[in-house]
Amino acid sequence: MSEPLAPYDGNSMQPKPTDASTATTPPPYAFPSPTTQRLEYADLAVIDLSKASTSEGSKGLAGQLARAMHEQGFFYVVNHGYTQEQTNRIFSIANQTFDGVSREEKELYTGESESIYEGYKPKQAWKIQNGVRDQIEHYNINRDVNRHSHPEALRPFTDEVKAFAHHNHHKVLVPILQLLALGLELPEDTLVREHDFNAPGESSVRFMKYFPRSAGEEEKTKQVWLKGHTDIGSITILWSQPVGGLQILSPDGQWRWVRHMENALVINAGDAIDFLCGGYYPATRHRVIQPPQDQRNLARLGVFYFAMANDDVKLKPHEESPILARVGINRFCDPEDAPTMRAWRKGRTAAYGRSNLTMGKVAGVEEEMIHGVLVKHFN
Repeated sequence: MSEPLAPYDGNSMQPKPTDASTATTPPPYAFPSPTTQRLEYADLAVIDLSKASTSEGSKGLAGQLARAMHEQGFFYVVNHGYTQEQTNRIFSIANQTFDGVSREEKELYTGESESIYEGYKPKQAWKIQNGVRDQIEHYNINRDVNRHSHPEALRPFTDEVKAFAHHNHHKVLVPILQLLALGLELPEDTLVREHDFNAPGESSVRFMKYFPRSAGEEEKTKQVWLKGHTDIGSITILWSQPVGGLQILSPDGQWRWVRHMENALVINAGDAIDFLCGGYYPATRHRVIQPPQDQRNLARLGVFYFAMANDDVKLKPHEESPILARVGINRFCDPEDAPTMRAWRKGRTAAYGRSNLTMGKVAGVEEEMIHGVLVKHFN
């Protein structure tokens, strides 16, 4: 991925001052109605994060959350500190990032780097199947929101996006990491120290929009919009929205839908937590397919926080965990060969949707090697 373009060099395009008289309320995003189709949904735990505010509540939550992450790798979070009104506004800002920016300005803020996207990822950057490429656009914002400038339509809201990044990290991610550490019988700050908000790293807010495809493209890809995969980082925080499409690969090998839950978060484990926790919290395989029949013509708007460990953290297991000592460690490579978060991120991001995959031993599973670790993609 190439280096970011002009808006990111800090000199050629500084943000224009925002006129206080201009509207500071984005056009409201109207959430579509949830599907009425009967679908096979995954049975996921619901974690009330407000209970983590007391030591007694944390003890109970730690066991519940550890089981959910160990057995499914996905769970819901409620009572996360944002009201429905605040969530609605973030989705409105997200939608404005796509609908309120011209194609020409998007091109100025489209940049690729070896490590992770900064700014826009245009449609058709990734190979899906049988010559079909993706119809996904996203805008990536480093947790250090002011590290780069942003499109004019987003500038009045950068303080809110900054507050949103802080909330996701400190009010959602940190308590989850504490509970995961307790679930491994480790000191509760073990994983938190490896996810320092102020350390060099690429945790990011992402706004993402999936656009409908032609009937021919759907047939060629068997309705898959984003292949089954695991996330690169530690924890993914997805703000639930009503347009269906997200599925997880359940432990019994069946793909099941993830149900929308009003003003809830959908949390899943990524590669880095899998590595750091010796396979006890496995990275969850998930994909996005065409929405249900009654939502087929809708664009699918997503809001995420992708958390990654500090760039210099070696992704090797915490062997000091009493739990891992009892159940065993699933090693992905020798500890001395473990990549850093930065190296893993760069390797996977550079390869994603671009590399030529080889067919694995299991039907429908494609494979590639990155830093000596076998990475699988599921069709």
